[in-house]
Amino acid sequence: MVEYRTHMKIIGDILATTRDDLQDEDGATVTYLIRKANISHSRISRILKTLVSQGLLEQIDSQGSNKYRISQTGREFLQAYYTFTNFADNFGLSI
Repeated sequence: MVEYRTHMKIIGDILATTRDDLQDEDGATVTYLIRKANISHSRISRILKTLVSQGLLEQIDSQGSNKYRISQTGREFLQAYYTFTNFADNFGLSI
């Protein structure tokens, strides 16, 4: 049976990618995030817009294209997300 990712799991993946997988501090391109998160351009565009508006990601204009990096609030959110998912896993809860 195929297990689909929840919206929260996708957000966690995007935040973790912008925290862990970047070679420099300039941020991740949309193309890079599409590949890492394995979702469509239109879907990631909506998610990125929401994450920026909520202060979890910072949008940087780099040579005419947008790049994204995790904010301090995003780091705190990601830590809380991991704490909650570990708690849920320990109790056999599905989130």
